[in-house]
Amino acid sequence: MTTRYDDGMATRRRVLGDAHVDRAEAAKDDFDTPFQRLITESAWGSVWARDTISPRERSMLTIALLAGLGNDHELAMHIRATANTGATPEDVLEALLHVAIYAGVPRANHAIRIAKETFAEMEAQR
Repeated sequence: MTTRYDDGMATRRRVLGDAHVDRAEAAKDDFDTPFQRLITESAWGSVWARDTISPRERSMLTIALLAGLGNDHELAMHIRATANTGATPEDVLEALLHVAIYAGVPRANHAIRIAKETFAEMEAQR
């Protein structure tokens, strides 16, 4: 039987990729290990692991929320994760258009810039 942590780690790796998760795991220490466990169990093991909506839809929701709240570092990470979730650049733009209406044009404008830069980096790495 797998634990919520195991499910979360498997989902986290599927969405963010092994390289990202390996870097995050290598960087954790005694101070942030409890936090890393919390997000692995809750965000990844309880929310992202649910099968009620697709990873693509979950990705779009996450991107919209991160953009609306101005969480730029996490936004770029989740833009990169679209390579694994199936969300397309067009999907991301649709999510960010909603951000413009419901969270504000400046937030969406900034998020679109981050998305463009991140997609360009992704393309360059291919």
